[in-house]
Amino acid sequence: MPIRVPDKLPAIDALKQENIYVMPAHRADTQDIRPMQVAVLNLMPDKITTEVQLVRLLSNSPLQIDIELVRLEHQTKTTSEAHLDNFYRYFSDIKDKNYDGLIITGAPLGLKDYEDITYWPQLKEVLDWADRHVTSTLFLCWAAHAAIYYHYGIKHDIRDTKLSGVYKHTKWESKAPIMRGFDDIFYVPHSRYGEVPINKLNKEADLITISGSNEVGAYLMQNKSGTRVFITGHPEYDRLTLHDEYTRDVDADLNPDIPVNYYPDNDPKLAPQKLWQAHGYLLFSNWLNYYVYQTTPYNLSQVSENIRTDNFAE
Repeated sequence: MPIRVPDKLPAIDALKQENIYVMPAHRADTQDIRPMQVAVLNLMPDKITTEVQLVRLLSNSPLQIDIELVRLEHQTKTTSEAHLDNFYRYFSDIKDKNYDGLIITGAPLGLKDYEDITYWPQLKEVLDWADRHVTSTLFLCWAAHAAIYYHYGIKHDIRDTKLSGVYKHTKWESKAPIMRGFDDIFYVPHSRYGEVPINKLNKEADLITISGSNEVGAYLMQNKSGTRVFITGHPEYDRLTLHDEYTRDVDADLNPDIPVNYYPDNDPKLAPQKLWQAHGYLLFSNWLNYYVYQTTPYNLSQVSENIRTDNFAE
């Protein structure tokens, strides 16, 4: 089954060119099936690019998935108001609903204190709401650090240099369902200054550190029940996302380091290879299957009664 998105969402045409089938809402309405309801709180400035990246990874599933795009009232608007009005709903409009899954994206805020962010009070409201209204929430990059800080009081450190590139990762907790089918070594892009020390994560009884490396630290974590999954990298990135970030910083005279393990021969004039897409598809499929579909109630009104307490890592 394909995923269902609003009619005329730009991601539809973009993904059709990649031979990825996305079902417009009017077609999905003809199918007699209970689709998974997944909300995406998109905190990225370029919302359209992020929509394409996430819809691509969610599309690799036999499930029919309804995507609802969500925004915050106090978030800075860098995407056109027309696009936001056509395809997004404010969090205040959907907070009485329940969802099978929720994805909260990263944001370019890694050098700011959480309390200095304009929409931090509302994001805290979202994090509390998700524990009562969502079967499992997937946090990406900055959102992962923000949620770990809010829920567990563990604040990220700021690296001396930006972590930028494509890095090897290994499985640290291979029994976790989200790791099923993973190779011993896999690649993930990272682009961040923040890093949560592993020794602090390991002291939190509810957190399981599932994957990472010596270079990037902790990459994939979850709480014991699987209702919160934290990803510090960017498995959703396009082939040229790191390139675009690098050239942007070069043009701004920031003298950035060349992204690690990204360009052939470390030459920014050569087209990079995409080494992480298979991992991204598997990661999102495992999350949807084991943490959402196989756990969520058929009647979404019962989500708050169905919060898990089992330990997925055992």
